[in-house]
Amino acid sequence: MGQGETTLTAFYKGWDRYQGLLVGAIAPLSPEQLALRAAPSLRPAWLLAAHIIGARVGWFHSTLGEGDPALAAFDPWDEEGAPPRDAAELVDGLEATWGLIRDCLDRWTPAMLDDPFTTRRGRAVTRQWVLWHVLEHDLHHGGELFLTLGMHGLPTPDL
Repeated sequence: MGQGETTLTAFYKGWDRYQGLLVGAIAPLSPEQLALRAAPSLRPAWLLAAHIIGARVGWFHSTLGEGDPALAAFDPWDEEGAPPRDAAELVDGLEATWGLIRDCLDRWTPAMLDDPFTTRRGRAVTRQWVLWHVLEHDLHHGGELFLTLGMHGLPTPDL
């Protein structure tokens, strides 16, 4: 990065706070609480968090080629038949994948947003598309998680 170039960190400020809210909501939960669902056909709380983790790894690591190869171990956490994860594991996954995102935001510049990538399925995407998609995915499924916890009388963050 050349002198005077800015990174994307300032443009995505607030995502870090949301990450903290996700961790704060998950960390104190028991296995029984993590198994709660909003409805029988919907994902349990643990799987909502695992889905956020898996999507972050899938897009940033698998598609964009970012991060330590060890992050790939988080990718299958939300697949059909995956074993339930406890709060400590989920917090670890959220923190590890947030570290990946934060590192990218700290290095990437606005000039890099249009860089092209190809998904595993052959779809063309840009770095900007991946950033927006993962951010909206975090917000959507984090909202599902907070709704699930709240409807069962558990504390949820004040956004």
